[in-house]
Amino acid sequence: MAKQERTDENMSDGTDVFQERNGQLYAEEVQVQELAARYGTPLYVYSRGYMQSRYRALAGALAPAQPLICYSAKANTNRAVLRTFLEEGAGLDVVSGGELFRAIRAGADPEKIVFAGVGKTQEEIESALHEGILFFTVESEPEARRISDCAVRIGRTGRIAFRINPDVDPHTHTYISTGKRENKFGLDLERAEHAYAMAAALPNLEIVGLHLHIGSQLLDARPYGEALDKVAALCGRLQARYQTFRYLDIGGGLGIAYRPGETALAPEAFASVVLPRVARLGLKLVVEPGRSLVGNGGILVCRVQYVKASYDKQFVIVDAAMNDLIRPSLYHAHHEVRAVRAASGMLHGDLVGPICESGDFLAQDRDLPDVGEGGLLAVMSAGAYGYAMSSNYNSRRRPAEVLVDGASHVLVRRRETWEDVVRYESDGSDSGQGVEHV
Repeated sequence: MAKQERTDENMSDGTDVFQERNGQLYAEEVQVQELAARYGTPLYVYSRGYMQSRYRALAGALAPAQPLICYSAKANTNRAVLRTFLEEGAGLDVVSGGELFRAIRAGADPEKIVFAGVGKTQEEIESALHEGILFFTVESEPEARRISDCAVRIGRTGRIAFRINPDVDPHTHTYISTGKRENKFGLDLERAEHAYAMAAALPNLEIVGLHLHIGSQLLDARPYGEALDKVAALCGRLQARYQTFRYLDIGGGLGIAYRPGETALAPEAFASVVLPRVARLGLKLVVEPGRSLVGNGGILVCRVQYVKASYDKQFVIVDAAMNDLIRPSLYHAHHEVRAVRAASGMLHGDLVGPICESGDFLAQDRDLPDVGEGGLLAVMSAGAYGYAMSSNYNSRRRPAEVLVDGASHVLVRRRETWEDVVRYESDGSDSGQGVEHV
């Protein structure tokens, strides 16, 4: 895929990377209809230019702090997406051994990788220690002890930053709130210093920082300020106590606009709250954006199979489903729906898939473009937590992914085949052939 020269002007919110021109929806400079014809549907389409622009906007806003920006890989783990951010100078935030494997495979510098998650296994920890990652985000005292044990066993040093739960309400969806006292993540402030003291006494551990992440899809920067104010005194005491304490990782969570009338959390607004507080602490800033870098840089393209009339509304049945994009079913999340070619009008109803679940919908009680059977629709804001949360439920094949860069496009994941869906199964009568017996 040839490199395209571009400017960042007017690319800050994604509205220009998926534009309608002369009745056709474009992804950057490519007709979406052309992509659907070539690669089939359902189809994820990503804009490389959008990702670059969003990363540069955040890096520019935070430049006075010279931050380490670790893209949160869980939002979209495709290797081409990871490479896009690595080429911009990003590190990566990973939450599993699989994401660490992907990060290394994509060419990430291990010293710019942070490893989060509440349930790290011995295998995952030892793999990360062998790679020499920057630090682990540690969620509990037992996890710190496990990292120490693993580090001793293989002769490495584990760098750690405890995740502190500041009991801040991020005013987001319950399922993506992570910084309140009742959430499973991190340690409360009252317990934190004891945890650090315990870890400091363990062999082969180095205390390097403190981590926060209060939630996802935040549209207001004030909760970040509240969280930083709550941990400021603790950071000061830890700096005085541990000479190696140097990082303040404030997580991610910057929100995007999913629907008309919403305003994304601008990098400048985020920076205006974060930078003065971090400067007073004198710590190296680490941030872990995910959704804000990719969310509005992707769409899910689907084809209408049937339009079914009900007694009070209509069902537009498409070839994409909850297994392809689970956010509407899981969070009742809103995704705008646009026609790939200009529609004759609108109809009111539900946009649903073929899965045998009442929860299989992409939009409910909405005015939808009336493109008719065989017509194409684009489900917007699908660049984050789309393919990454997909499954083979109902033995459906997961879709293809395409990356657009200016007028160029490349297939970055082929569509699964039926053989892929059953590849690792056995009927139990193989006598050891094909699938390992454990």
